[in-house]
Amino acid sequence: MSAPIKPAGRSGRPLWRRRALLAAAALLAVAAAAYLLARPQRQAGEVFSGLPHRYAYEMAEAAGGVRLHMMAVQPEDVELRAVNAPLREIAAYGINGGFFYGTDLLSVAVVNDAPAAGARGAYGSGWFNAKYARGTLVWDGAADKLSVQVVSSGDDIAVADRSRYWAQGGISMNLQREDKWAAAAEAEHLPFAADKRLRSGLVYNADGQLWLLVTDTLCTAADFRSAVLQSVPGAGLEGIFLDGDGSSQMNADEAVLPGDSRPVVQMIALRSGE
Repeated sequence: MSAPIKPAGRSGRPLWRRRALLAAAALLAVAAAAYLLARPQRQAGEVFSGLPHRYAYEMAEAAGGVRLHMMAVQPEDVELRAVNAPLREIAAYGINGGFFYGTDLLSVAVVNDAPAAGARGAYGSGWFNAKYARGTLVWDGAADKLSVQVVSSGDDIAVADRSRYWAQGGISMNLQREDKWAAAAEAEHLPFAADKRLRSGLVYNADGQLWLLVTDTLCTAADFRSAVLQSVPGAGLEGIFLDGDGSSQMNADEAVLPGDSRPVVQMIALRSGE
């Protein structure tokens, strides 16, 4: 005697098998929904996540409560880009760059003698530290050397090979000179030094490790500098203050710091790479 024939649906599959497949699909859907609800959610516009990159992230809280978000990078991986947008809209890792007004860049931002935001020698292009000679962090690619040079324009930068360098303007921190830094910062016209504001900076150590730094806590320039000395690893630290307040922004997988989400003219970005 032949086995009884089970009813089949329109697909030709036995009904019991179709019900089993539907039940399995329902379980998968529930599991997927639970995963999506449980995982950390990024805000709209944060499109950089998952890019190949080479950096190491750390967060440190110094005495006084200043919290530093720090990206350790190699100088050869740095790009200085004009962006004219809030950083979290940019598909790149990195932090904000120098000072600006409107769409004019008021700090040096030069790569291989080419300013980031216009023509060489043009106002607002990144060729000048506008009005004042200011601390500018320079990577000399030919010598593989980092330094802080106080310059007024790209013409003043001293490097071994002008086709292999970058220079980012800001304000000198003078991390090795407690007796000098405050007067130098005043001479370089560091804005709102005594106010509690968001801060950012670019710092290196004697081993040539470069650190991109942003706070998400309000602090004075002196407090920020003290936090750098307490928190950044290595000897022989030196660096510059970058733009601050709502311009203090960071894109990293581990931390998204939007400042006040204002557009910034220029960023210190990382080249993508495996």
